[in-house]
Amino acid sequence: MIEGFDRNQLAAEAVAAWAIAKKDMIIYYLKPNIIIAGLLFPLFMFLAFAAGKNVPLGALIPGLISVTILFSSSSIEPVSIPIERRTKTFERLLSAPVSLHAIVVGESLSGFLYSIGIALLPLIVGIIAFGNTITSPLVLMAGMLLSALCFSTMGTLFAAYPTESPGDIMSMLNLVRLPLIFVSGTFIPLDAMPPVGVAIAYFSPLTYGNDLIQCAYGNPASFDPFLDVVMLVCFFVIFQFIAHRLYAHFNE
Repeated sequence: MIEGFDRNQLAAEAVAAWAIAKKDMIIYYLKPNIIIAGLLFPLFMFLAFAAGKNVPLGALIPGLISVTILFSSSSIEPVSIPIERRTKTFERLLSAPVSLHAIVVGESLSGFLYSIGIALLPLIVGIIAFGNTITSPLVLMAGMLLSALCFSTMGTLFAAYPTESPGDIMSMLNLVRLPLIFVSGTFIPLDAMPPVGVAIAYFSPLTYGNDLIQCAYGNPASFDPFLDVVMLVCFFVIFQFIAHRLYAHFNE
């Protein structure tokens, strides 16, 4: 009976998480500020780096995929949750018979799915326009999926801050996202950075996600792929735990 209850409870939580994610998908995916933050900003960042580098554009596609996942996956929740606080729908969600775990997972799932869809654009462009070859499709899949999970949960974590203004959360989030681009080997290889930068890179989930994606394209990897996977899973679990505690603290 206990095992049956656990399975039923888990199924109910999964249904609730999917309902929350589907709600965000319908309402927020086409909002202009999310499109700008999730698609246009990484594109302009890519063009800025490409203009200053004497390398083929196709060689920068793996870095563009990494940055696109970083921004797109963490852009849904910082917009949706403050807006729902303003309209008082988030309070109704908290009072529903749904656990905080399901809420955190559901909100993160919407960013995860959004980022995977957006990241397919540079992936396809790289193959068609630049003739990029993916030597390890499974490694690429692991890098994209685990990175999206990490950063969507990071967006949910920052959205726990009790404000009704998306701009407040985006400002705090960009204080983290922008430095990650420069210390994680996306456009500047780790072996070209000073020792301090390399030391900081070890604490960035983007370092390991980008390393997997670069490896999938046949580029030199900084770490063993297994280590990259383990680190991304660890970051995901840590972000989920902190997000749950923050929502519990700010909504007790």
